[in-house]
Amino acid sequence: MRKSLVLVFGFFVFVFFCLSLDVYASGEYVIFMDTNNIRSGPSTDYTRLGLENIGSIYYLKSSSIVRDEKQNGSCDSGWYQIDYNGQTGYVCSEYVSAVLNPEEETTEPTTACEAQMKEAGFPASYWDGLCSLKEAHPNWNFNAVQTGLDFATAVDRFTSCGDSLLQTDNPDWIDTSCSYTEGSFVSVNQQAVAYYLDPRNFLTERYIFQFEDNRYNPALESYYADIARVIVDGAQFYKYHKNLGYDISYDIAEGGKTYNVSPTHLASRMYQELGTSTRLKNLYQGTFYGEISYAPINPATGDHYYDFRGYYNFYNIGVTGSCVNGGGGATYCGLNKAISLGWNSVNKAIVGGSQFLYSDYISLGQYTSYLERFNVVPKDSSKLYIHYYMANMQGPSSEASTAYNAYKDLGLLDLAFNFYIPVYNNMNASIDNNPSGGVDNGSSSSPSDSPINTIVTSAGYKVSGNQIRGINPNTDVGTIKANLEAIAGSGNVTIKNANGTTVSSGNIGTGYQVTISNSSETKALTVVIYGDTSGDGIINALDLLQVQKNILGTYDLNGVYSEAGNPSRDNQINALDLLQVQKSILGTYTISQ
Repeated sequence: MRKSLVLVFGFFVFVFFCLSLDVYASGEYVIFMDTNNIRSGPSTDYTRLGLENIGSIYYLKSSSIVRDEKQNGSCDSGWYQIDYNGQTGYVCSEYVSAVLNPEEETTEPTTACEAQMKEAGFPASYWDGLCSLKEAHPNWNFNAVQTGLDFATAVDRFTSCGDSLLQTDNPDWIDTSCSYTEGSFVSVNQQAVAYYLDPRNFLTERYIFQFEDNRYNPALESYYADIARVIVDGAQFYKYHKNLGYDISYDIAEGGKTYNVSPTHLASRMYQELGTSTRLKNLYQGTFYGEISYAPINPATGDHYYDFRGYYNFYNIGVTGSCVNGGGGATYCGLNKAISLGWNSVNKAIVGGSQFLYSDYISLGQYTSYLERFNVVPKDSSKLYIHYYMANMQGPSSEASTAYNAYKDLGLLDLAFNFYIPVYNNMNASIDNNPSGGVDNGSSSSPSDSPINTIVTSAGYKVSGNQIRGINPNTDVGTIKANLEAIAGSGNVTIKNANGTTVSSGNIGTGYQVTISNSSETKALTVVIYGDTSGDGIINALDLLQVQKNILGTYDLNGVYSEAGNPSRDNQINALDLLQVQKSILGTYTISQ
């Protein structure tokens, strides 16, 4: 009983102490693991400066152990030198644990793959997704692209009225301060931009292909024509020319080889830009002749009539927002551009488009679909944040899905693919990065065809085995359910608390179970929120006490609650986890979820 009272008393002294003093200078700290005296020198013969209880934290002035200079055996393990309220104090190292400030601490790998990802330059928050992919596809290669950019700054720069667009009616994503539209596309806010900009939201088997190297891969040369054909098969622009006896997949393969562009990228871009319908038939049929009432007056005729017969544009090049909204329309903007580039045959338009993509994007440092949308490592620094191929935020993930489907259909997923994935500074900045929408439109009650893991990651969360992670503390059950159902379909997500009771409101916490259904399966995932060991969805003094008592051996955290008590991810609950939870409570540190 006395030990429990001391523990509780020490805990409250600890909290009061940390709330009263700024002990968070950069460097190392000691956490008291037992009640102990502070001495003015490295021996019990020195004056006692004070008595500190379990959980007290002090700045470590030197990480070196100081030996007892009087050799009286009072502390065989040696002494730590600490900053004790402005004085130099000494504490026996047997009774404290020295840890790094969490802001400076680097999570250590626990597997060979994590060590490989760390060596490649990926932060720990990338490891789960990349190692899951590496396990499934050992031949895939992941390369970290160090942008050197602050993530929040990049989000801000890409959130300019009219620069970032989506087809969405989600009020949480629409930029209500901007009235700019392009057809059904609307301008979106920082929440939406942050989701699509953050590469960690797309580390899945399907959407990783937006980071695929778009340069020509000789290892795929014998497959490229088939890949292109699989991608464009079913689209009206392909059927139109196939019915005329012309298979454009060979032009796509030729264009890629000629100008060092992946034909997969060319076909995916054509599919993305022209779609599957006949809506943009004027761009690919080469037969347009007539009046375009909203186009500029044709200087050759003095009226609005244009003869665009024999000209083609398979990539929508030139159909920019400024041209379309300026009165040109897709037909005028696209075919007028084709005339200026001399694309007066199908072959010239497809091969010439490949040359355009290489010279205007790939050769300038925009060598993935992601980088063509988010220009964050340009060779010309004046192009940073600008010079993007499309305003559509979803373009890279859509093209990734198209490429993935082709590779999968042809049985090519086990080949060696190279992925270049950007890394930003301060990626856990305080931006609400949880979307209410996602890559797929699951707004109906029909279950999504997407795999369960894809539904979770598309909603902005993470999957690890049978666990769902990436959920911030103080998140309402209804928010999680809405975000997941925006992908999975209405009514296809059920959330139960740790007692097995279905809930629809209140904070979601560690130990809750989220059950998701798609069109073919149902999967139950258990929630882990790092720092929330009590399961109430909040990181507070109760969690701190539980972590502390677990370290002392007087309370046992197990299962998912043990994982929640290990925010440092080093597979053991120790003083570093205690410090991270404590700083999270004080608001001086954000635990990565």
